[in-house]
Amino acid sequence: MQRLILKSLFVAARMKNPKLRRELCYFVRDNYYCKLVQGRYVVPDYLVKKKYKVISYQGEFDQELRYVIPFAYWHYLNGTLEKTVSAQHTKEFYFFSQNHEERFKERIWKESYAHYDVPNMTHSNFYSFRKWAQVPYKSHFRNDIFVYDKPLLVIANKYNIEWDQSPINYLDIPALDHIIRHCGSRYQIIYNRPLPTQIVQDNSETMSLDEHAWLRENHPQVILMDDLYKQYKGSVVTNYNHLQLMVYANSDHFISMHGGTAALASCFGGTNLILSNPNWGLESSFNEYVTLFPKLSGAKILHAKDRAALLDYVDKTF
Repeated sequence: MQRLILKSLFVAARMKNPKLRRELCYFVRDNYYCKLVQGRYVVPDYLVKKKYKVISYQGEFDQELRYVIPFAYWHYLNGTLEKTVSAQHTKEFYFFSQNHEERFKERIWKESYAHYDVPNMTHSNFYSFRKWAQVPYKSHFRNDIFVYDKPLLVIANKYNIEWDQSPINYLDIPALDHIIRHCGSRYQIIYNRPLPTQIVQDNSETMSLDEHAWLRENHPQVILMDDLYKQYKGSVVTNYNHLQLMVYANSDHFISMHGGTAALASCFGGTNLILSNPNWGLESSFNEYVTLFPKLSGAKILHAKDRAALLDYVDKTF
């Protein structure tokens, strides 16, 4: 029955989106089916409204931030959230959940496509926000610890395998040098690129960029998130994700890379400049930097399609 319904929904997606590439219609189809599945929960969600919902997720961090946690937060606000289950070091992301289990030691990216019980599960040109609530990370984690003489600018970089290719969306050392020289006098820059041991990995192997040593030697005024973690682990923060949440909550200025890095930086308001090559990934194909990412916190999203465009945004914005 499910296969027949999915075939019918694919036909509907093709008819409603005749200009969309055929392979992209499968994503639209899946989100159609997600909305259809929610019909099963009309009575418990809107009439009975007792705690019953168990939300378990082991997929990509990006999709967890975009779809799963806002769904869980809606259930919390609705009074129907019973339990949440996710990867290690995610308790702070689910701060609202009174019963959160950190069960998984690794993330499985293909597992993200098995969540038809979440109203939105993947890329689409149409999202349902009926059971989706903006999570107030900024107000919850704002603090007086990570406060400096100048406003914060967080550079959230990455350097890892993407789509089984060499790194695509990242800031190299010349780009970092440009940003720091342009912004350093007006902002306290915090540089963030988590090490493999600090976060739960999926299929994207983290590689060495050797920028931390370069930053310490050439721009010692830049604060490294890795150094903050060594300083505050155990006394202020319980894990690296907790540190990210606390630092990001005190910032209104972000530069981030395609994927989970960009999604996280979009959860704290302010302005987020995102480097995302439109030839890779589907955010650009579905216009999600306009329709979805601003919804995460009300942030202003500026999408740069290549490194030169991002540096131009930096010069004009920061």
